[in-house]
Formats: sequence, structure tokens, C-alpha cells
Amino acid sequence: FMFGPQGSGKGTQTKLLADKLGFFIWDTGQALRDHREMMTSSGQKVGDILDSGRLFTDEELLSVVGPLIKAIPAEQGVIFDGIPRRLGQAQFMIDFLREQNRSKLATVALELSDEESLKRLLLRAEKEGRADDTEEKIKYRLQQYHNETEPILDFMKEHTEYFSIDGKPAVPEVEKSIDQALGLTQ
Repeated sequence: FMFGPQGSGKGTQTKLLADKLGFFIWDTGQALRDHREMMTSSGQKVGDILDSGRLFTDEELLSVVGPLIKAIPAEQGVIFDGIPRRLGQAQFMIDFLREQNRSKLATVALELSDEESLKRLLLRAEKEGRADDTEEKIKYRLQQYHNETEPILDFMKEHTEYFSIDGKPAVPEVEKSIDQALGLTQ
């Protein structure tokens, strides 16, 4: 599981780690953005929630991603980016993975200040033209992360191997810290 506030480099570090290990990346944000493109009432609802900047309720999220997650072959290594974000989701994920006899579970938590996160996301919004990265929406999502996601990190510490990583350095330095924490360096 890859955790960190918006702008912490979760996506970049997840890709680097998945490439190194040959793992599948489960990117909840991308799965939701893909679902939004579907011409269904469910896709429209997902789009409305994404555009509002609020977090999905457990029921909303699991109704969309639950069936997709269940389709991942049990023998395939996977890195989850963007789920779980609440305790109910964490319990669902841990139980689901254990049902698939996945016993080696690890959590990497990238630490980053709100100031640095805001700075990075505003720069990304400028470069990529992302409508969901306004200053107001970023601050709202960061507050949601602190209020709803950070509290489950204690649960993840209990149920997975847990590694806290400083997300502020340059990408190669963060990658090296993750590799060292996971025992991937020689």
C-alpha cells in the first residue's frame, strides 16, 4: 500500500517500485477517472464526486472499485495507490487480500508538509491543466487526508509491515529510501 498526501510523489514512487518488482499498479484515482468516462449514471456520479474534490464514501468507492480489485489474479503482486482512505476501506482491503492468501503486506507512507504539497500540486495544475487542482480544492483534499486517511495509518501499522519515508527529497533519493526500507538494495 502506498500512502501520502496529494503531491507527495505516490504515483511516481509506485510506478518505480512496480517496474522494479514486476507488480501491477492499482491506481484508484485513475480507475475512478476511467469510470467517469463511461456513459452511465454511475460514471456521471463518479465524475460529480471527482469534480467536487470530496472523498468518496466507503460505499461509493467500493461499489465501483470492489469488482475491479477482485479481478486481479491472486498470484499477481500489486501496489495499491489511493486505497484505502478510510478505516472501512482498510478493513475491506486487508480482509480481501487475506482471503486471496496474500500474507506479505507492506505499507509505505510518504511524509510531506501541507506547504510542500500545495506548492507541488499548484505547479502540476499549471503544467497539466488539471481542473481538480485549484488551491481551494487542494487544501480541502489535504484536510480530508489528515482527518480521514491519516487515522487509518495506525490500523495499517498493526496489519502490515509499515515504513515511513520522507517524501520531500528528489525522486531518486525517495526511491532509494523506499528500496532500503523494503530490503531491495544489495
